[in-house]
Amino acid sequence: ELALKSLGNEGLFLFSSLDTNNDLYLSPEEFKPIAEKLTGVSPIPEFEEEETPDPNGETLSVVAKFQPLVMETMTKSKDGFLGISHVALSGLRNWTAPAAPMSVLLARQFKAFLPPKNKQDLGDLWWIIPSELNIFTGYLSNNRFYPPPPKGKEIIIHRLLSMFHPRPFVKTRFAPQGAVACIQAISTFYYTIAFRIHAEFQLNEPPDFPFWFSPGQFTGHIILSKDSSHVREFKLFVPNNRSLNVDMEWLYGASESSNMEVDIGYLPQMELESTGPSIPSVIHDENGNVIDSRVSSGEPIQFVFEEITWQQEIPWEEAAQKLEVAMYPFKKVSYLPFTQAFERAKAEKKLVHSILLWGALDDHKPSACLPVPGSGRTLRETVLESSPILALLNESFISSWSLVKELEELQNNRENEFYSKLADLHLEKYNFPVEMIICLPNGTVVHHINANYFLDITSMKPEDVESNIFSFSTNFEDPSTATYLQFLKEGLQRAKPYLQT
Repeated sequence: ELALKSLGNEGLFLFSSLDTNNDLYLSPEEFKPIAEKLTGVSPIPEFEEEETPDPNGETLSVVAKFQPLVMETMTKSKDGFLGISHVALSGLRNWTAPAAPMSVLLARQFKAFLPPKNKQDLGDLWWIIPSELNIFTGYLSNNRFYPPPPKGKEIIIHRLLSMFHPRPFVKTRFAPQGAVACIQAISTFYYTIAFRIHAEFQLNEPPDFPFWFSPGQFTGHIILSKDSSHVREFKLFVPNNRSLNVDMEWLYGASESSNMEVDIGYLPQMELESTGPSIPSVIHDENGNVIDSRVSSGEPIQFVFEEITWQQEIPWEEAAQKLEVAMYPFKKVSYLPFTQAFERAKAEKKLVHSILLWGALDDHKPSACLPVPGSGRTLRETVLESSPILALLNESFISSWSLVKELEELQNNRENEFYSKLADLHLEKYNFPVEMIICLPNGTVVHHINANYFLDITSMKPEDVESNIFSFSTNFEDPSTATYLQFLKEGLQRAKPYLQT
């Protein structure tokens, strides 16, 4: 509130875009974009001095597993891809196997996953690759084919993702950008590091136009020694537990203003996994002499690894939640699965705050956000992250978000009539692309608003709003936050007669 009074709406918006950790304090690193903008001078980037990995160090074998996108899950498939040129989808259709089914990497290349010196406690979180997107940079260009050369800690992630496809972009065009990690377990000599990476691929090359393939996220874990000389285990994958997990956009011209098609689909499998612990590439006998890695019978030497005793650890779910909140501050409110939200609301006698949308709210999917007004991205980066909204949602609502496709499946599943009815009541109120809904634990909708309409009225001056459905705050609140607060409060008010019975 003090910040609003001091800076005003536009000033606070600018400040918040730079305050990446939301502590209401700008560190020199956070202030850097302003300094560069005002002075016109960009300092020479400082990279950690890169060690040249010892070629005689341990090596890790990693295999890639890939099942191509299920074309029938794309929205455009319903009309047989009518009006879409075969050339536009050629890169997608031709990508049926990983570019490199297996790769051997030096264990020390995974040093990039180790925590910095000030982040070595259980549950500590840090950015392997920080986001470079802010109010000044905007979004990165769509009209690109070849990734920029990776630098520093980007190199190992680029190398790993290149096993799937030769053109991975480690830095995505849209926020949230980067790679974040968390210490999940600690032993005397080892860490388990959980991580989440947002990256995308360019599937086409000239003379075709760009085709962007953006998995919702890459996540996984690595168990490695604190000196990075040994990797015990590594796994990276695209979660496949939801019915849609990839966004695609393709251009119909060679400029930023060219028409763009957008679609979403389902990718059954995209993962990398180590075949076993890293092993020495050179073996010495007790006298220091190099010996053959195979015994006289020709069989490879079998290595025995000590068992790791973890002194501290947190569950995977807790680590994953930390990573998710780092990428998406709006997730400080728990968003439960659709049916679970209604069960919790009934038990706690609260309302359900539900967001129904075409593309995912919490994966790196520009499709829920591209130039479609009322998008998931617009919601999650504005009102859903604001402190007053977070406070009210935590206090009075059980929150959930759902894909239209998932509710359509639930609606048609007659095994549970109650769940089917819940889905039916939601879909009755849905309009593309995003509908915000407030309902009772029995599914009765007491209030709803389409995100397009919401954005329209919050972009207007208060005196120009004819409808009195929403009133604007007269204090220093951001109009969109004030309007969403009003929406939630009116939902609570309308539900009172039902909740009191």
